[in-house]
Amino acid sequence: MKKKNLRSKKFLNVALTASVATGAVVSLAPTASADSVFKDIKEGDHFYEAVLNLHERQIVQGFGNEFKPYAHVTRAQAAKVIALALELDVKNVKDPMFNDVAKTDWAYSYIAALANKGIVSGYGDEFRPNAPLSRAQMAKMITLAFEFKKEASTELPFTDVNSGDWYAEFLTPLVKNKVTTGTTPTTFSPNGHVTRGQMASFVFRSEKVEVVPENYSLTIMHTNDTHGNVERIPRRITAVNQIREEKPNSLLLDAGDVFSGTLYFNEFEGQADLELMNMLNYDAMTLGNHEFDLGTGPLGKFVKNAKFPFVSTNLDLSKSADLKERFTTEYTSKPEDGMLYSGIVKEVAGEKVGIFGLTTAETKEISSPGEDVVFEDYIEEAKKAVAEFESQGINKIVAVTHIGFQDGGGDNDVTLAKEVAGIDVIVGGHSHDTLDKPYVSTTREEPTVIVQANEYGKYLGVLDVEFDENGKVITHEGNLIDINKKENDQYVLAEDPAALKVLNEKYKPAIDAAKAKVVGKTDVVLDGVRENVRTKETNLGNLITDGMLAKAKTINPNTVIAVQNGGGIRASINEGDITQEEVLTVLPFGNSLALMQLTGAEIKAAFEHSVKEAPTPSGAFLHVSGMKFVYDSSKPAGERVQTIEVKEGDKYVALDETKTYVVATNVFTAKGGDGYTMFKKAYEEGRVSEPGFVDWEMFVTHLNSNSTIPTVEGRIVDAAAQN
Repeated sequence: MKKKNLRSKKFLNVALTASVATGAVVSLAPTASADSVFKDIKEGDHFYEAVLNLHERQIVQGFGNEFKPYAHVTRAQAAKVIALALELDVKNVKDPMFNDVAKTDWAYSYIAALANKGIVSGYGDEFRPNAPLSRAQMAKMITLAFEFKKEASTELPFTDVNSGDWYAEFLTPLVKNKVTTGTTPTTFSPNGHVTRGQMASFVFRSEKVEVVPENYSLTIMHTNDTHGNVERIPRRITAVNQIREEKPNSLLLDAGDVFSGTLYFNEFEGQADLELMNMLNYDAMTLGNHEFDLGTGPLGKFVKNAKFPFVSTNLDLSKSADLKERFTTEYTSKPEDGMLYSGIVKEVAGEKVGIFGLTTAETKEISSPGEDVVFEDYIEEAKKAVAEFESQGINKIVAVTHIGFQDGGGDNDVTLAKEVAGIDVIVGGHSHDTLDKPYVSTTREEPTVIVQANEYGKYLGVLDVEFDENGKVITHEGNLIDINKKENDQYVLAEDPAALKVLNEKYKPAIDAAKAKVVGKTDVVLDGVRENVRTKETNLGNLITDGMLAKAKTINPNTVIAVQNGGGIRASINEGDITQEEVLTVLPFGNSLALMQLTGAEIKAAFEHSVKEAPTPSGAFLHVSGMKFVYDSSKPAGERVQTIEVKEGDKYVALDETKTYVVATNVFTAKGGDGYTMFKKAYEEGRVSEPGFVDWEMFVTHLNSNSTIPTVEGRIVDAAAQN
């Protein structure tokens, strides 16, 4: 259960029986006469009710039969009164580290309790407990203690208070709520010392003011699965700066997979991305599976050089030689750059937000973390994280996850929201989902808002979320800012000049050289002609799907089929040397690998969809590996597929419509792209996992590992064309 607002709790503890309007002060009749308790207090004194009420509750004491209402109050005495009035826990406190307040001092626990709550602060490493408390200092303590809204005003009636004075914003709410009227109608005497009677009045009147807590608004900017698309970061910086200017109560989070996907990563192993990310001032990042693609060495360097912290509560890196010095299971409110924590606490506009991270356990199978990296149960670790934050009184909790939205790999955000109470927002990654509007899970008592910003730095996600006093999300609005949007052939978002200079002078020359690098060779033309790849089998389509299947088998040996939509193949490759730039022209979209669990019936339906337009060209036309099929384009759509055979060992056997097969494709197609509704259904049912590997990288790897270019060998046959 979320921790209640401290002020609301205090208001209940005062036990007022009258109905209180906002800002109104209610009179409390004393249960005994004051002069029967203290001979120096009489009815009619402005502090009469206050002293008696606080004394009856054992918050203030007298000196025998005297209260001494006009004696001055010290800072330590004030701390005790306020701590008792708020009913703070004064036994379990953290040392505020004031060198003039020893743990054996009578006031230590009261001062510590208030310091822990941010109600009091010292003068550097001193608190000065025996110094008299000024009225200005009291205004600040009371405002913070009773959670009045700070508000600077030019309408204060006091001639000795200016709107620019440091205490004006604390004094204004006290005047508005009639907690004080000043020492005279026109003076407040900010430097005057607070008397015992005044202090009782301040506390007593504050308790009787019903504070209607204001809702808290927070903006969360988020990115995920950027995969080395460094050239978009200068425009992202512009977008982030614009949001921060408009909405200063904001966080910037990344949900992992900065590594792998472009030549920038191949050349610089994440350091190009990192230098520009450091210019963005991220608040936190979690680790994705691809951060481990090159083992832990490059990742260790990435973490070390980061000017922001990392979070992942289900990772144990204590035995990793490259990461153990950067790893701690701590939950901290003072995170250091280049460190990986279980969770961190960020204070935004006076409110604390707990942030923890999760990394998919699939990483063990789809990347190269090594034996020294341990993945713990993400549900159990998330529950521990929420419990830790709530024990600190934090009721706004954000999970930054790299487990997928509805990914079928065994962990995902929808399940997380269902199984773990107390998470307010999930900033997700891994599945590359384009959540134009946030997804709201309502399976728990309080809602959980889930966001994700597609892939490759195409978007900056922006979530505006409003919390009530108990940390419950009551309203939200989210959208994706298109980083690549153009008007009149110009980007709408300008490129940040400093970032662009770093990109162009430090990194881009090496990339231009890498594009010209020869990555393979072919003795024949690889046919990627648009009309051909959208209507029939080609040697290039076979080569692409063979590479996809080979990679998929290293992840899941049960994978038997690979399919590639013809619309994803954009050019041919001529005979001779093959450059990296040519490969990127053929496969320009950077589509990543997905593994689908499909029934034979669903596979048959997919191939009916593949050839329904034939012989008219269609981007949905599928190239295949590990199987072959015959269709008849002269028959009605939906009745064209004649036979489908799947390769098992060295021979082909008929497709079993009742059997489940593991089929590799790209994420675009797996999510229903080009009209594949049967794939989309499998994705939504959690039957699709996304190990990630980018299409052009799989193509180059396969090209270099095989000396034979496949021919057109009858994998796809149109019976009508044979007649």
